[in-house]
Amino acid sequence: MISPQKRLEIVDALRRGTVPRQGLDLFAVGLAFFTDTLEDELATVETGGSQFKAVRGEYGCGKTFFIRWLQEQAKKKGFAATEVQVSEMETPLHRLETVYRRLMERLSTANTPNGAFRDIVDHWFYTLEEDLLAGGEVDPANGDELLLKSNELMEKRLLGISRQAPAFAAALRGYREALARGESALAEGLLAWLSGQPNVAASVKRFAGIKGDVDHFGALNFLQGLLLILRDSGHPGLVLCLDEVETLQRTRTDVRDKGLNALRQLMDEIDAGRFPGLYVVMTGTPSFFDSPQGIKRLPPLSQRLHVDFSTAARYDNPRAVQIRLSGFDLDKLSLLGRRIRDIFVEGSPHEARLMAVVDDGYLRILAEAVAGRLGGKIGIAPRIFLKKLIGEVLDRVDQFPDFDPRRDYALTLDEGELSLSERQAASASTVDEIEIDP
Repeated sequence: MISPQKRLEIVDALRRGTVPRQGLDLFAVGLAFFTDTLEDELATVETGGSQFKAVRGEYGCGKTFFIRWLQEQAKKKGFAATEVQVSEMETPLHRLETVYRRLMERLSTANTPNGAFRDIVDHWFYTLEEDLLAGGEVDPANGDELLLKSNELMEKRLLGISRQAPAFAAALRGYREALARGESALAEGLLAWLSGQPNVAASVKRFAGIKGDVDHFGALNFLQGLLLILRDSGHPGLVLCLDEVETLQRTRTDVRDKGLNALRQLMDEIDAGRFPGLYVVMTGTPSFFDSPQGIKRLPPLSQRLHVDFSTAARYDNPRAVQIRLSGFDLDKLSLLGRRIRDIFVEGSPHEARLMAVVDDGYLRILAEAVAGRLGGKIGIAPRIFLKKLIGEVLDRVDQFPDFDPRRDYALTLDEGELSLSERQAASASTVDEIEIDP
């Protein structure tokens, strides 16, 4: 049984053609192959290690689903998680200060789905106070002494980070002092600054004795500080997902080279042990990993990420630095349809009719129809298949007692509802649909 709220969130997201934020394990198909290895790697990170993983797959094969499923599994183990969509205009990979700002905006935990930084920092200060009180060094009734001693303990915990980024500790100290004074606006401003937000008022920065904004070099130092706070506040680490890294191929040559070099730098820093508690996962298309316009432009990065995929997919090594998603076949697509249908009908007053009309046989028919309209490319079919299943079949059966999809529904695919890869795969049903450029 799942809660009605979670069921609604899953169904609503799939109806829109997007990946839900939670409950992905309820309908994950084809990911069991990676489960044991990912759990082992998370366990390594939990004990102070770090990991880097690259996920390759064609457009629409489920890379975004995979990283959100991984985030969900990690959060069940107490990790924090975040996701950054790489893009040329909004989040260029070589602008690490922008990447840092985006990851802070999307920071989440099992209890806080977005914007979890404040909860994490507040819990960290609470933990510092509890450690002091447990040691019997401070009178619980003496608030001033408790504040002073907890600030001293904070400085000790941040000693290693303070050498590289003294402003990080200064801003945290200022945040704590602002809260103690009841200056909520100052406290919020300092949290925004720590999160990499630009245009924080000068008066806020003066209060904490800091200057400027988080820059390219400071971003990695601040990431170290975040990891330390996470560990001290009870979170074993952070899963950072960099999605759609293949967009680097569409940028100017200089921007692409800077982005690839930033990726190499991050890998080297992880290998050097600079980020204990960090698990980085990036996604990309096969062309990004294999073509001269992708990582092969930077040989050191290509060497680090190279994996031989010439053998059969069933012999892939899930422990490798780069793994591939094999995509869907009709059996997997039909199984996915059954799981989503079962989630949809659970608790519905029309459950019996829904199960009878949208039976396993019809799900197979719909899966074949969608795959056929996409030129037989089943690997990119799940998104549009689920969108059609929920919005055009299950919703109608649920609302109209006489609706029978076998009789009353014919699958249509409009170009406006398809992604670029889906449009490219969609087969022409008539000669008139074939565009000829004179």
